Amino acid sequence: MSGKKKFSFASVILSVICVVFVAEAAAPAAAIGNQQFFWWIFLIITFLLPYGMVVAELGTTYDSDGGLYDWVRDALGDKWGARVSWYYWINFPLWIASLATLFPPILGMVFGFEFDLIPTLIIELAFVWIVVLMSFSKVSDSAWILNGGAVLKVLIAVTVGVLGIWYAVTHGFANDMAPATFMPDLTNTAALGYLSIILFNFMGFEVICTFAKDMHNPARDIPKAIIMGGLAIGAIYLFCGFGIGAAIPADEIDPDFGMIMAVLTMVGDSPLFLIICIVFLITLFANMASWSFGVNFVADYAAKHQNMPKVFAHENAKTEMPTGAAIVNGIVASLALCLQLIPIPAISEGIFWMLFSMNVVFLLLAYIPMFPAFFKLRKVDPNRPRVFRFPFKGGLMMVALAIPVIELVLAIVATVVPLSGDEVAEKLPMLIGVIVFVVMGEVVRIYSARGRKEEFKGLTPELAEQRLAEEAAGERDQLEASYETPEQAELAANLGVANEIASDIDQAEKVER
Repeated sequence: MSGKKKFSFASVILSVICVVFVAEAAAPAAAIGNQQFFWWIFLIITFLLPYGMVVAELGTTYDSDGGLYDWVRDALGDKWGARVSWYYWINFPLWIASLATLFPPILGMVFGFEFDLIPTLIIELAFVWIVVLMSFSKVSDSAWILNGGAVLKVLIAVTVGVLGIWYAVTHGFANDMAPATFMPDLTNTAALGYLSIILFNFMGFEVICTFAKDMHNPARDIPKAIIMGGLAIGAIYLFCGFGIGAAIPADEIDPDFGMIMAVLTMVGDSPLFLIICIVFLITLFANMASWSFGVNFVADYAAKHQNMPKVFAHENAKTEMPTGAAIVNGIVASLALCLQLIPIPAISEGIFWMLFSMNVVFLLLAYIPMFPAFFKLRKVDPNRPRVFRFPFKGGLMMVALAIPVIELVLAIVATVVPLSGDEVAEKLPMLIGVIVFVVMGEVVRIYSARGRKEEFKGLTPELAEQRLAEEAAGERDQLEASYETPEQAELAANLGVANEIASDIDQAEKVER
């Protein structure tokens, strides 16, 4: 079995960067202006670090393909497991569709012409279904995609940052660099709407937990990769955001093409601009392929518990990859792209930001139950071995878990709820879309559970102890099955009895003391 594992620690780090660093999301964050630097640092401390440590503990303690879904289901039961799997899944086809809308305009910049609606749709649908086909490959066989995507993303971000320094030195900053501009402005509701993008830019560490079976040493690699990768990603975003802000005034940054337009402003229609455009488009394939592995496994795993429709549980007989979920992704993304045919400018012209914002909202929604689930699992399953432990206890742990939840809720509200009359036209379609998909999720949850004999309500201390005992018995059975002779099996059994007696004696001595 170990011979099939192909993920070195370097590959794990690069996978984290490929999954979590989202190049196309750097521009919306930069649209906040110089405030972005305050919010990046503030959210790294108050959100990224506690979120990363929670994922590190859960990912190394509970080994399964279900990831986020499995943790929430274990703690809170089938109902919340079903909701999380729906939110986590539906974000992905919306995300694929939003990125597909970037392809035709950027290709038009490269080749010097503009596509009509039908050719645009054909190019977008081609992107969607290439991503679907890429997700059919096994994770361990796709390490080159994850590694290559990470390297290309970092190269783009660093290039934009370096160009920003050069542009600022030679032309001056496009934005006012007074110290006051770096402080948060809580009255600017339009800018606050982009804070969800910063949180979104931190998401995805749990995806690598679904790669655990393809790692050499997941218990060691996952916590180190999350901490090291998280800090590296924060630095990359800050540097890239600086480059964008150096070239374009914050109020003129296009959330769709902000990074590309910043490069165009700095170097013009040069070979470097064309190279960055092409590499940027390549990274979109790598990003979607890397996320597809985690999202599809979660949907597949949930379907096996009757918390998602059965179609999501269909797997390729040879590779065991969840092809059913992948195909549904393609269908939903394709239908979302057809919204461009609706002759309403707020929808057809702002398709990228509408779909991307909805995808962000559902991804943030999926993470809210993770924090109470973590707290409950600590209470009901305290005896399970934990390779990595969240460093805080008691009241400090409660505060560290509550702050990210509050930040997620506020970011969701700021993204889709019109907070002023000027935001109604832009945000109302997104709010309606979010409500529709939430209601659809409840319908899907009830429909998927039909015929289920018993609903799982979540772990209790008794169930947790029973599961631990069953896992220990299963490990002993596997070990005994590996012995070549009856004598070896008997010796192992005697050693096991001796160890149990020694443990009992040690426990008795502790009680006496």
